[in-house]
Amino acid sequence: MGAAFFYHLTESPLEATLPMLIGKAQGAGWRVLVRGTDAALLKRLDDVLWQGPDDGFVPHGLAGGAHDADQPVLLGNVPSDGFACVISVAGADVTADEVTATERTCILFDGHDGAALDHARGQWKTLTDAGCAAQYWAQEDGRWVKKAEK
Repeated sequence: MGAAFFYHLTESPLEATLPMLIGKAQGAGWRVLVRGTDAALLKRLDDVLWQGPDDGFVPHGLAGGAHDADQPVLLGNVPSDGFACVISVAGADVTADEVTATERTCILFDGHDGAALDHARGQWKTLTDAGCAAQYWAQEDGRWVKKAEK
């Protein structure tokens, strides 16, 4: 049974946090879905992952290609079947069934955006009310610190 990890982005932008989390997931041997609903954002994240350092290359693809099933990291708004880790960006929804069916669900949200905060709070309540384990992580002096767990 998986758990939902909420990441409150206040010091590091999404473009810096996402590659770090993908690296940790790949280190665990997990196939990763980066779920977003904004095609322009997913394209920007695709570019970020391609431009990473040579020693930090992240093999990945945008959903809709001929080789989606072969991608170790797929960016898109697709079902989570076949993925061990789902990373939700920019308010993309995840279900309690997805949380329990995966090893880890990461929900990244912009701490400087009131609407994003409200949406994340709603996701926390929905998922924990459904019985999902959840952790809330925030940044302090450049480090991630666990602030709550349910």
